[in-house]
Amino acid sequence: MLILLTIVCFKSAIADLNSISGRSMQPTLLDGDKVWVNKLAYDFKIPFTGISLAEISDPQRGDIVIIDSEVAGKRLVKRVMGLPGDIIYMRNNTLIVNGEVADYTIIGSEDGNITISEQLFERSHQAMISDVLANRSTRNYGPAEVPADQFFVLGDNRDNSADSRIYSFIPRDQIVGRSSSVVFSLDSEQNFKPRSDRFLAQLQ
Repeated sequence: MLILLTIVCFKSAIADLNSISGRSMQPTLLDGDKVWVNKLAYDFKIPFTGISLAEISDPQRGDIVIIDSEVAGKRLVKRVMGLPGDIIYMRNNTLIVNGEVADYTIIGSEDGNITISEQLFERSHQAMISDVLANRSTRNYGPAEVPADQFFVLGDNRDNSADSRIYSFIPRDQIVGRSSSVVFSLDSEQNFKPRSDRFLAQLQ
């Protein structure tokens, strides 16, 4: 019982695994990925509660975070793109933060999706946009200022993600932790065949 209690407390307050379901973080994360969640990345919380005993660090732009969203009513995995006090502005999927325009480089195109490398404030990551005209409702946003103790998050699959453009800003106390690696991955479209190339893969 003591060992079981220790494991449960560890998973609650220190680290855990989180399953990726859906396409909102493609191409960075795929449906079927299991990611490592560092729950001590930002806060030390009492196990089984959301009560923070101490702040360890602050989320930074580019961090991939796991969120227990009260508005969405479910767990989300998104990327932090706006910090408290930032002015966020988007026009036709071009992100502008505090007047700084994100730089894009096209990497490739497949099945109606364009993969890009996005760079903002010296941090870069891959993202995906659709080259069809069907979904443009979330391509424009703001300008809006991120409130204190809240964050603006986006999915890397910009035209297929419900994020801060839909759910508004994310309070800090709803951020569970940060993910920086895939532990393992199973392809649900291929009878859950392991994606061996993604095992222990580091995330940008």
